[in-house]
Amino acid sequence: MTNIFEQPWLLLIVAGVVFLGVAMFRDALPPKRAWVFWLLPVAIAIAAFAIDFLVQTDKEKIEAVLAKACRAVEGEDVRALAPLISNDYRDSVHPSKQALLNHFGGRLSEPVIEKIVPAIVSLDIKPPNAMVVFTARVMFDPKGPVYEYRKMMLFKIQADLTKEADEWFFSRTEILTIDLQPAGWKNTQGGID
Repeated sequence: MTNIFEQPWLLLIVAGVVFLGVAMFRDALPPKRAWVFWLLPVAIAIAAFAIDFLVQTDKEKIEAVLAKACRAVEGEDVRALAPLISNDYRDSVHPSKQALLNHFGGRLSEPVIEKIVPAIVSLDIKPPNAMVVFTARVMFDPKGPVYEYRKMMLFKIQADLTKEADEWFFSRTEILTIDLQPAGWKNTQGGID
């Protein structure tokens, strides 16, 4: 079932059905007030877009956090990445948030990544926790040192998120595969330097 808070399509279909109903029964309506009934499908359509725009669901918030993280890594901006990570962060290699940020700071000190295209594979939300598995197609920067060896790589990543004060933060990330081969943080030279 579609969620009216995530997609406007259900209410737009209802607006279409109401429009057809008004069109079919317009002869039965009093002529002086018939124009008022034409406002009903318009009001429903406007409400569909207003609800979609004004109400942000947990799913949409998680997708936004994931997109911000990808843009921060693309921009080699560790400071933009830091607010997206929980203070209690830890994974199989990085024992803390600062260790993860140090890892990214060391790897992103020169142009490496040109673009990241994320695609969510699965999303399981049980507030205050969520788990998202996504793929990230990473295109390397032609000016960077990796480009002469690899133009792109495909990562599959599992991220655990925690909701704190209506915001979602990464609490753990694990690399599952690199180019469809089993892998982990150690395959990215992700140990503590």
